[in-house]
Amino acid sequence: MTDTPGGSSLPYAATASRAYQAALEVIASVEPRVAEATRQELADQRSSLKLIASENYASPAVLLTMGTWFSDKYAEGTVGHRFYAACQNVDTVEALAAEHARELFGAEYAYAQPHSGIDANLVAFWSILANRIETPSLAEFGAKGVNDLTDDQWEHLRKALGNQRLLGMSLDAGGHLTHGFRPNISGKMFHQQSYGTDPATQLLDYSRLREQAKQFRPLVLVAGYSAYPRRVNFAIMREIADEVGAVLMVDMAHFAGLVAGKVFTGDEDPVPHAQVVTTTTHKSLRGPRGGLVLATEEFAGDVDRGCPMVLGGPLSHVMAAKAVALAEARQPEFRAYAQRIADNAQSLAEGFLKRGATLVTGGTDNHLVLLDVRSFGLTGRQAESALLDAGVVTNRNSVPQDPNGAWYTTGVRFGTPALTTRGFGHEEFDTVAQLVVDVLSNTTPGSTSTGAPSKATYRLADGVADRVRARSAEMLDKHELYPGLELS
Repeated sequence: MTDTPGGSSLPYAATASRAYQAALEVIASVEPRVAEATRQELADQRSSLKLIASENYASPAVLLTMGTWFSDKYAEGTVGHRFYAACQNVDTVEALAAEHARELFGAEYAYAQPHSGIDANLVAFWSILANRIETPSLAEFGAKGVNDLTDDQWEHLRKALGNQRLLGMSLDAGGHLTHGFRPNISGKMFHQQSYGTDPATQLLDYSRLREQAKQFRPLVLVAGYSAYPRRVNFAIMREIADEVGAVLMVDMAHFAGLVAGKVFTGDEDPVPHAQVVTTTTHKSLRGPRGGLVLATEEFAGDVDRGCPMVLGGPLSHVMAAKAVALAEARQPEFRAYAQRIADNAQSLAEGFLKRGATLVTGGTDNHLVLLDVRSFGLTGRQAESALLDAGVVTNRNSVPQDPNGAWYTTGVRFGTPALTTRGFGHEEFDTVAQLVVDVLSNTTPGSTSTGAPSKATYRLADGVADRVRARSAEMLDKHELYPGLELS
């Protein structure tokens, strides 16, 4: 491989092939349909342009680490303090994952147990509540434990934690559903408000955010995004948080790889500025599906009680895979990879712009590009579906003040991490932009059975899908996914 786990050269391909072939034989002996679906998934991923910003390709080492007997262990508790016996090997892999995370990000404390990004955010929220809200002690109620509380006393204790204020980025501005979106638990457990972007520039307006924070005075100010195509000044975000007495929490799930790879440094690196930082371990970090929480020492003790506060038994096999992926990310090659992610996003954005497409904020300076498809006369859902017909895998996404809402949307989000892992560069991403515009320019909205305009149905002109798939195949063949890994 060049320096990417899914890229153009894989020196241990023969060993990986034998491992996967043997594993699939074992699986097929019990449920052959699962084995066949697994083979087909690799074939499908090899033959499509994966442009989903939240997906990537983990290395065979990371993937194989998850398929071990660590999956059989219960290990509730923390390193050296488990509620189950015989967890010494789990202690080893969890401690390694935390060590690599601390060293990679320069964090004072790291917690490797969250099963996902949402779990990581829940651990963070409840840790902040436990740390910052003065709750009556059980002794004040004359109780030895929570089971001794009367219903009225329990309600009083619960309300001391409830109804706290959270200020996070709105979904249509690029925030995540866990940043206070009402249907999500984060929007139900907090008294929340959302901040958006400037209507004219679609960029964060720090002055406006500062004034909103002063008026709302949240306990938690959440920064970070899942569909904002620009960098954030976390030093300013911390200033705003300090001015109103809030804790700055940053969700860097999408751009953690750019932080790890030192593409984001100084004021654009959230770790030196935020008290609590959460992330997933997949996406641009290129590890297994899972989460991490990084924190200052002030919050370490509260975060360390994520289990049993929010989490159940940690997934020991996934923590082991996190340790492997984080060890990979600490290698010098990862910095070059992270820089190419950002460079390729620039190439993709430039490719769209020179072909007349409209981008939210007019471009990008991170790993994602958000295309406003109104200029093509389409909804996000129509565009996403037409692109999928042509083998281009994306996801529809809201744009600021989206007229179509969060289901049909007006945008399509593109990310560069996965194809960068395969070895794509400037020329290929320019061609990707050309292919996307080709598809969307040849797609027309459909109608309902009554003849009314439809936000979901569409018609892609004959021959376009085959033309785009053929051109994509030329690029994909030059950058094979997991080269040399054969499953037949």
